Amino acid sequence: MRIIEMTVSPTGRIRIEAHGFIGSSCRDATHALERALGQVTGEALTAEFYQELPAETRLRESH
Repeated sequence: MRIIEMTVSPTGRIRIEAHGFIGSSCRDATHALERALGQVTGEALTAEFYQELPAETRLRESH
């Protein structure tokens, strides 16, 4: 299951976390939110980011 979680601190700092995404698809999923909210001040990549999609999925998504 893919989930995008946003947390707003009492100081107004916003943290966006993408769960269940493989590879850079998390960046695609959060891009519009990041643009709408303003300047990105940091990024921490998880192990999911470095995983590769199975070849079958890559072919399906490229069409």
